[in-house]
Amino acid sequence: MVRKLVLTLIAAFGACALAAGQQRQISGTVTSADGTPIAGATVMVDGTLNGATTEANGQFSVTAPADGTLSVSFIGYETKSVAIAGKTNLTIALNEDTQAIEDVIVVAYGTAKKEAFTGSASVVKSTDIAKRQVTNVTNALSGQVAGVQAISSNGQPGATSTIKVRGFGSMAAYSDPLYIVDGVPYDGSMNAINTADIESLSVLKDAAAAAIYGARGANGVIIITTKRGKSSEATVSFDAKWGSSSRGISKYNVIEDPALYYELGYASLYNSRIAAGMDAVSAHKNASSALLSADNGGVGYQVYTVPDGQHFIGTNGKLNPNARLGYSDGEYYYTPDDWNDELFNGGNLRQEYNVSVAGATDRMNYYLSAGYLDDSGIIDGSGFTRYTARLKADYQAKKWLKVGGSMGYTNYDLRNPSGQNSWGSNGNIFYISNMIAPIYPMYVRDLDGNIIRDNMGYTLYDSGNNTNQRRAFAGGSNPMMTLKLNKYHAYNDVFTGQWFAEATLYEGLKIKADISTNVTNTRSSTLYNSFYGTAVADQGSVTVGHTRDIGVNQQYIATYNKTFAEKHTVSLLAGFEHYSLTAQSLSGSNKKLYNPTIAELNNAIYETPSVSSSTGKYKTQGFLFRAQYDLADKYFFSASYRRDASSRFHPDHRWGNFWSVGGAWLLSREDFMKKSENWLDELKIKVSYGVQGNDMLPNDYPYMDQYTVGSVNGDFSLSLAYKGNPEITWETSYNFNAGVEFSFFKSRLTGSFEYFNKKTTDLLYNLPTPISVGYSSVPVNVGSIRNYGVELELRGELLRTKNFQWSVNLNATYLKNKVLELSSNVAESGIRSAQRIIREGGSLYDAYYVVYAGVDPATGSALFYKDPDNGDFTKITDYNAAKQSDLGTTLPDVYGGFGTQLSFYGFDLSAQFSYQLGGKIYDRSYLDLMHAGDKLGTNWHADILKAWTPENPYTDVPRLNASDITYEHRSSRELTSSNYLSLNNVTLGYTLPKKWTSKMHMGSIRIYVSADNVALISTRKGLDPRQSFGGTGDIGAFNYSALRTLSGGINLTF
Repeated sequence: MVRKLVLTLIAAFGACALAAGQQRQISGTVTSADGTPIAGATVMVDGTLNGATTEANGQFSVTAPADGTLSVSFIGYETKSVAIAGKTNLTIALNEDTQAIEDVIVVAYGTAKKEAFTGSASVVKSTDIAKRQVTNVTNALSGQVAGVQAISSNGQPGATSTIKVRGFGSMAAYSDPLYIVDGVPYDGSMNAINTADIESLSVLKDAAAAAIYGARGANGVIIITTKRGKSSEATVSFDAKWGSSSRGISKYNVIEDPALYYELGYASLYNSRIAAGMDAVSAHKNASSALLSADNGGVGYQVYTVPDGQHFIGTNGKLNPNARLGYSDGEYYYTPDDWNDELFNGGNLRQEYNVSVAGATDRMNYYLSAGYLDDSGIIDGSGFTRYTARLKADYQAKKWLKVGGSMGYTNYDLRNPSGQNSWGSNGNIFYISNMIAPIYPMYVRDLDGNIIRDNMGYTLYDSGNNTNQRRAFAGGSNPMMTLKLNKYHAYNDVFTGQWFAEATLYEGLKIKADISTNVTNTRSSTLYNSFYGTAVADQGSVTVGHTRDIGVNQQYIATYNKTFAEKHTVSLLAGFEHYSLTAQSLSGSNKKLYNPTIAELNNAIYETPSVSSSTGKYKTQGFLFRAQYDLADKYFFSASYRRDASSRFHPDHRWGNFWSVGGAWLLSREDFMKKSENWLDELKIKVSYGVQGNDMLPNDYPYMDQYTVGSVNGDFSLSLAYKGNPEITWETSYNFNAGVEFSFFKSRLTGSFEYFNKKTTDLLYNLPTPISVGYSSVPVNVGSIRNYGVELELRGELLRTKNFQWSVNLNATYLKNKVLELSSNVAESGIRSAQRIIREGGSLYDAYYVVYAGVDPATGSALFYKDPDNGDFTKITDYNAAKQSDLGTTLPDVYGGFGTQLSFYGFDLSAQFSYQLGGKIYDRSYLDLMHAGDKLGTNWHADILKAWTPENPYTDVPRLNASDITYEHRSSRELTSSNYLSLNNVTLGYTLPKKWTSKMHMGSIRIYVSADNVALISTRKGLDPRQSFGGTGDIGAFNYSALRTLSGGINLTF
């Protein structure tokens, strides 16, 4: 009996073992974490060569033992091992490998592993760009990347920021970076690229990264990669946001009380009369009379009612306590308005919609999108409306042939009223609202105080000369009238097209042809109305223009990649690139409009329209080569060479040679570092050196003399319009970079530290010439400059749990700019202008002003140093006798940004800041607002209340005296700190749980609110240092203000 039982057990165990060892058919589905099927995933049976590839629906079938294990992998996802455990059908979800994605960066002519890259590059993710409510991506770069400065002098919707990478590469040539979109140079406006289509943005900063781009990459390269399909099943995404914009920068701290303004105005007039020798009684009488007259230095307006027989301003300098605000002259009623509130508190609507469809199969990848954006701006007549469409696809036609392409079309209308960034323009609403005294009405009112409308039904605005009083400030205009009636449009059609074919000749060797085009057609029109403003005498006027820019780029590239003996990897690239740009323009103007609302030349009959046209052409071509070598995934070497020709130079000086070498050492993979592997993930040292060129003078033919054709007595006449120089050639930069990249504690702390030194020689410069020679300047190569500094980038994950993640990031750049050499004829004196001096040993942004020396405590007069540069520090009151002085660089010492991101239980919260420390900026508005009374009608800054008086002799603010001239008297007094801290963006979102959205047959639902330009802290209220790189030009409250935008939105995926 026992024997039978034992035999039975042995037979049972044997049967089980046999069953376990038997092969069976295992089927299943591979998906992403959100349930989307993954096509092309590899499913392998561990310990065998047996495997399969998932189909378009993510399904697979493979033969495997019942107790076996499957290994599932796919690019961009973490490899996963799954025990079969006797099952015959499996559902396997892969998690996205974020680390692997971050380890690949887009670089020149392809991609590279971050660990193997020897150059300097930073990457901005699409998620960081998407948070910003901007019309183009340049406006989203402030504070995002070390070494990159984004300056925005115009808050007009559709305006583009100026980008500088590691300083200032030239004195006269363009120093903007080269933009690359999907591998090819991009010529169109950045407004034409929908930020919702951007997958990533890489900034290439040194020669090892950018030298292979040749002529156009000397000032850095920004590579934009648009989105593509990721999963086999089509993913539909829809995003909508609605919001409103307001003025992001407050007005200056100015006098707001009409009574106080009148009192200060009276004091300035009274003091001037006393200084002229009048007695107190006469001075009071004269000043009181002049105060309300625009002809005698007064304000020109009375807005108070004063009892008969009483003085408006008493002998004590104070407003009559019996005076009441509001004044009638029997025909009109006058009362002051808050111009700032009237102009900017109307509210507006900003709306944006984007939809995309993307997918991939084992042979094809596609992405299709459409977008609509409308931002009405914060003033009448301004705004930006855009429609975009993009199609991008590639197809593996044969095992050896891959073809693809993309097309993008954008139509946008940029409504940009003229004069909104011009100091002193009577049509500039920002200038007027900040500078006008608080005593002036905005509207014309009848005797009952009602705002009058004219016979056409338009609101009648007070222009300063259309009532019985005459305004001293900006008389004859009111920007509200012209903004409502004038029309400004720039209609743009932008088409981008790209086609490529890539053939694999044999393993590792590929050849690729890539042809692309950018076409921009712009039709602009400006109508100046015939009822109010500057064109009344002309009975209205119109200007119409058309420009057409077409750029074509051709690339023919061969690449070879091979690994030898498992540790020697060689990558070679060789090719030819040709680029051509044709820019054409046509414009015309005329006046005396038949229909006052139609902006067409045929609507004007005054005279034959004034017309002009032009065509410019620019071409480059280059031969390029790059070699990269990887030894054992620890030692990396690179070299590149490009020989470029530019049509901007004479054929004898057309070609330039540019190259780079670089190396990197991944110390963390050395055996002697193994003891550190518990806390050290990566430690890399890199160094590079290279030569780059720049040909970007603002003239297509700077080596040629250029003439204007005219007519004299019916015959041709020529006049020299531009003096060329056939000897002019490349501006050349020598770029050194060294850095360390690191990652600690399983990527909880990552970052980099880099030192850069860029010397630019043979600077392109328009050298001024004596008027007697017949032309004002000539283009030359002269002098050299150096930009050097350090960059720091840090990212830390403070918390990382299943339901809570908290990370912070910081970047900082220390930059110095130094002029090494100038032309011999200006080397000693330097190149001087009204506010800037360029001299050897200084920077390109050295301030040049009369030096303010304070206030004479005995008289209250402003004091200035006579000639500090020559050692004469005598204090004088005569501004015109004081010499300008070199006040040193105004560039900031440090700039950068920082931010934080939190996610918890479906919520996400982020904030992003930018900052600047150590620079100077010239505040033109402060100069105007601190007048001595010689510009009555212009408001005062509240600092004027600190002005000198006999009772307050020790102050830094000069006396009020209408006879003291302050207009255009720039000095170091207005040169102030450019330090700032800006809260650029705050975003809060919530993603609904997957178990909810799956029931609705949706991939995801996210709702969010976002605020841009939330707050700015600067030295002076109303001053925005983000408008300028340095203090050698006017900034202040006369530019279209940065916009504060608050929006809410929803994002859906299906």
